[in-house]
Amino acid sequence: MVQIGYTMMTEQTGPRALVSDLVAAERAGFDFSVISDHYFPWLESQGHASYAWSVLGAAVQATERIPLMTYVTCPTVRYHPVVVAQKAATMQLLSQGRFRLGLGSGENLNEHVVGAGWPSPQVRLDMLDEAVDIIRALFQGGNVNHQGTHFDVADARLWDLPDEPPPLGIAVSGERSCALAGRSADLVIATEPKGELLDSFDRYGGGGKPRVGQLPVCYDTDRDAAIARAHDQFRWFGGGWPVNSELPGPSGFEGATRFVTPQDVAGAIPCGDGVDAFADAVRPFVEAGFTEVALVQIGGEHQLPFIHWAETKLLPALREL
Repeated sequence: MVQIGYTMMTEQTGPRALVSDLVAAERAGFDFSVISDHYFPWLESQGHASYAWSVLGAAVQATERIPLMTYVTCPTVRYHPVVVAQKAATMQLLSQGRFRLGLGSGENLNEHVVGAGWPSPQVRLDMLDEAVDIIRALFQGGNVNHQGTHFDVADARLWDLPDEPPPLGIAVSGERSCALAGRSADLVIATEPKGELLDSFDRYGGGGKPRVGQLPVCYDTDRDAAIARAHDQFRWFGGGWPVNSELPGPSGFEGATRFVTPQDVAGAIPCGDGVDAFADAVRPFVEAGFTEVALVQIGGEHQLPFIHWAETKLLPALREL
């Protein structure tokens, strides 16, 4: 049975509400949670971008059983991998084993802010590969020294280590990232229900490991209002990773999506309150072989109505898939 998760979308909700909404999602019976790790929202209409790791620290104290995961953190430009390792180890201790570290090669939207430039896709994957090795080494304990192509580490050590390090997930979008994930990750992450990504992940060593997907949805009893909100805040979603990873800020996403219509969005994102439509959108992930799917309810102030509806109607239906 596929597990259904709840997304803390930092780009559309302030930090206090993110935590209180997660508490409600835990009570409603969501199986796990994920959190985005951004410095910018994609569109100005989303209006938020709080620091995910502070939110995680508060969330783990406010909840009791729901697993937590970054979806995803880039450990290469804005964060050095030794800092990411320290964050993740601390979260695993605070959560008593409920944390998973999701990693990816990043987006220009968030990484350009430190002024280090934005590498090519090939270089970004090389950097991610090296960063994963550093994080794994630190999780093993002891002092770590590393002189690599992209990172130097001088006598680093994690002084507070959990008995079991957090499972490490890697986001994939093509053959090279699938090879890295199959070789180095404990689980795979993807935002599209493409079975070929999971097949590649399996070929490189990922067989039997969890596979986590994510799906935006827009619940509202007024379907027209749901479509309008999804278009206003989530029309960037259809750009695809090759485009979305390169744009430097919300103005770039505004320009890139100026010809996307509400009808285009309604064709890609389930909107309204029809359980069957939401289930039909989740089904391709299940059929592709995903073991977990995190739902993103669009609209920061519309979380609680969605959570209450999901508890009574949506989650029971999805668990029958």
